[in-house]
Amino acid sequence: MTLETRAFGKQGEAEAVRFLERRGYRIVDRNVRLRRGEIDLIAYDGDVLVFIEVKARRSTRFGGTLWAVDARKQERLSRLAVEYLARRRSRDCLCRFDLVLIQGAADRGVEIELIQNAFEAKGVSQ
Repeated sequence: MTLETRAFGKQGEAEAVRFLERRGYRIVDRNVRLRRGEIDLIAYDGDVLVFIEVKARRSTRFGGTLWAVDARKQERLSRLAVEYLARRRSRDCLCRFDLVLIQGAADRGVEIELIQNAFEAKGVSQ
């Protein structure tokens, strides 16, 4: 990953935070590193704990942002959420997975889309 790519990702994440806060989300964690990966953002939307994946793309050349969160990625995010909850001894909280999709670049205009409850937990025993 190049420095430019990392900077673009950080910029996209900052845009996502502003976007979510304007919609009433309360960000509680960013870039949470766990044994098997990282969760981009964790926030509360009311009483619901939300695990948020941010996908930023400059163009739709490789299928756009939505295609970047396939079944394998959903399973990994589900496992990371379980690990996060276990570490914090959180058992009976309402949770969901949201996606923030960012298309474009600041110099050409940016479109941001929020997909709430984007997928159900996959590959984890409930």
